Amino acid sequence: MDAGSMNTSSSLKAQSHFPLQQQFLPRMTSKENNKPPAPVELIPQDYSLHHKAKSTKPRRHIPQSSERTLDAPDIVDDFYLNLLDWGSSNVLAIALGNTIYLWDASDGSTSELVTVDEEDGPVTSVNWAPDGRHIAIGLNNSHVQLWDSTSNRQLRTLSGGHRSRVGSLAWNNHILTTGGMDGQIINNDQLASGGNDNLVHIWDRSTTLSNSATQWLHRLEDHTSAVKALAWCPFQGNLLATGGGGGDRSIKFWNTHTGACLNSIDTGSQVCALLWNKNERELLSSHGFTQNQLAVWKYPSMVKMAELNGHTSRVLYMAQSPDGCTIATAAGDETLRFWNVFGVPEMAAKPAIKAKPEPFFHLNRIR
Repeated sequence: MDAGSMNTSSSLKAQSHFPLQQQFLPRMTSKENNKPPAPVELIPQDYSLHHKAKSTKPRRHIPQSSERTLDAPDIVDDFYLNLLDWGSSNVLAIALGNTIYLWDASDGSTSELVTVDEEDGPVTSVNWAPDGRHIAIGLNNSHVQLWDSTSNRQLRTLSGGHRSRVGSLAWNNHILTTGGMDGQIINNDQLASGGNDNLVHIWDRSTTLSNSATQWLHRLEDHTSAVKALAWCPFQGNLLATGGGGGDRSIKFWNTHTGACLNSIDTGSQVCALLWNKNERELLSSHGFTQNQLAVWKYPSMVKMAELNGHTSRVLYMAQSPDGCTIATAAGDETLRFWNVFGVPEMAAKPAIKAKPEPFFHLNRIR
């Protein structure tokens, strides 16, 4: 079972107390960053001649070092929290202790959204609404705050639903789902949840009566350690990837319509987070003990395409840029790193669908 306790002392942590400042030579000249890149595992040689003749696309180059590193002092080193998210307006939100900082990827500017009171903090989760303007913040005191980032104005505090810290948040249009340490999932519609009981549940609110307790649709019991990493596939709606903690170390793929496990691979390390490539059939995993690295996998063969090193502590948090090309990672080493993992898609992206104006006009819908 994974330890969720905070590690507060390490000689490897960044010394700066100015958040989101660029790091320069000290880290770039370290032995860790100058070691040769890990070899890329090749596609097995037993592929048929048909596949070889058909595949003329050259292997995509994946940079194996981060393109930018920022200091992230006081980030909480806790496997069960979610402290990083990248919104559709290209602004990244990160929780450092009791404070939410916003980093604008378009110009590199940093601003402070809010610092919560000591008795309420620390911040335990952050998640942007689809409009890229509003953001939900989960707190250690069991409350959830809703903020307008453009006006730095708090819209509402949601309280009474949880009895302990809120470590997970997810939006579905204007519906916010919250998950707490008390085991409660509030306002769920259709979602997947993983827990410290090593279980994954698929929930579907539509299958239950409005006056009855919500019942899970599928209980997935194959993992042998806590499940934090969950990622819905962007190109197949009923495909879910899950990652197990230090006692499990596997990535599993599920058909959520049937509850069947489609595939499982042993990664050799604690799986902290998963992200799908929006433009190619690839999956990115971040790891803790013992590797503290990122790995890029080709789906569905699960051939490892690259290993990305740089963090010196478990890589707990990942967020993806709106265009899907850049990944931000944060770790217990108190650094925020940016990786050009997925690259620019070959085909021009479709025009973005304009967000509906003022999605929070009916705030009474959020309970």
